Amino acid sequence: MGLLSDAFAAKSYSTYELFKEIYGGKPTKSGVAVNAKNAIDVSTVFACCRVIGEGVAQVPLQLMRESKDGKTRTKAKEHSLYDKLAFKPNRWMTSFEWRELVCWHVVLCGNHYSFINRLGNKIVELYPFTPGSVEVTFDRGVLTYKVTAEDGTSRPFPAELILHVRGPSMNGWYGLEAVKNAREAIGLAMATESAAASLHQNGVNPSGVYSVEGTLSPDGYKNLSEWIAKHYAGAENAGKALILDRAAKWSQTQMSGIDAQSVEQRRFQIEEICRFARVMPIMVGYSDKAATYASAVQLFLAHVVHTLAPWYQRLEQCLDANLLTDKERAAGYYFNFVEEGLLRGSVAETHAMILADVNGGLITPNHGRALLDMNPDPDPASDKLRIPTNIVGNQPQTTSPGTTK
Repeated sequence: MGLLSDAFAAKSYSTYELFKEIYGGKPTKSGVAVNAKNAIDVSTVFACCRVIGEGVAQVPLQLMRESKDGKTRTKAKEHSLYDKLAFKPNRWMTSFEWRELVCWHVVLCGNHYSFINRLGNKIVELYPFTPGSVEVTFDRGVLTYKVTAEDGTSRPFPAELILHVRGPSMNGWYGLEAVKNAREAIGLAMATESAAASLHQNGVNPSGVYSVEGTLSPDGYKNLSEWIAKHYAGAENAGKALILDRAAKWSQTQMSGIDAQSVEQRRFQIEEICRFARVMPIMVGYSDKAATYASAVQLFLAHVVHTLAPWYQRLEQCLDANLLTDKERAAGYYFNFVEEGLLRGSVAETHAMILADVNGGLITPNHGRALLDMNPDPDPASDKLRIPTNIVGNQPQTTSPGTTK
């Protein structure tokens, strides 16, 4: 493990332990304490994390190299980092899993930390830490990371050994913890969901007063309470007529779900949480009735442009700055997310895009076949660009020496 101690090497994390740094979230005005552990129990928060995490992880991540004259760009497969970032950043995670984890950490906690394990000058793996196990200090322009293991031991690491992916920041060196900033919106979503669940658990018209003539004995009160709970409480008994003896009357003292507009409130909280994550509500399965097919297509496009594209840029620059040396960047190496990978599930759009690029002279036919994982065409013409004649005009045909046309 290089510089990692045995305590760190043996460490394993469950799903919820990834977010233990904010187990004791601050209470909200709705009375619910919100932290990263229980925030993902809210379906909208969980969906936002998945939309961003999978959107970043599903497209190819490649290490590229640009020639000195800027005319050619090729995959830098000869570089050891190409395989690390494209397929296997460490011994137990795939590139998809690692990138997804990075996004979940940043979306929920504002920061992600991975140990850059080097053997000499070569990076051999990226070892992710939980955000709560890392304490960041900034002193006179120098960042230091103190990592605490589960056994309580801690160790400082210099900035050059930590890949620190930050979300939006107020100081430039530590990302804002999004769950804490959005805790009021998330807490209200939890409270309204809990209230709706209690409404169905206790009946359609819960929280009222039963009044009877005379005085109930303790046994009579107990029997009446048990009988009502058994035969009339719960969603399965909703709408059943209530029958009581001794001229008992029911007086409602709590608003119904319709009166409280709980459905409308829960819908609004979906939009509110999506605003914090900058995710289009339609991407988490929410859309209003006014949406048409054309508008939905534009919303999906807006998701790529305004949600995923900034994430691609954030990670590309972070990887370039922290994993590549000054010499490698000067030599033309850079990381690139292939956004066209988002079309992988759409066969029609994928074929249309490749056909347009081939006929438009952007790529060769064999390049297009390679994008579809097809063998190249042996015809030499398939390795040449098809330049449209309306752009360059009719070109004179070449003939063999000694012949005339």
